[in-house]
Amino acid sequence: MVEGFFKGLNYPTYLVIPLAIAKILGVVMILWRKNKWLTEWAYAGFFFDALLATVAHYNAGHGLFGMSFYAVIIVLISYFLGLSVRQKNKLIV
Repeated sequence: MVEGFFKGLNYPTYLVIPLAIAKILGVVMILWRKNKWLTEWAYAGFFFDALLATVAHYNAGHGLFGMSFYAVIIVLISYFLGLSVRQKNKLIV
């Protein structure tokens, strides 16, 4: 099913597995939060993935305001709320 989506957006299907692995590792890094640098890169990866997906859907004629557009907003909200929580925890410790 996912390969069909990639073909519909004119992307090669060999990107499916590496992208899925990167997303799983990104979720693990965000939840683990032992390394600030890796957490920041995980958020950056999710942001760019959602942003590029939005552009791909727009270029394919699906419109701008699809699920990927809302994913960009959710990633930004998650990052900034998490940032404020991380800063408060740093002050307490």
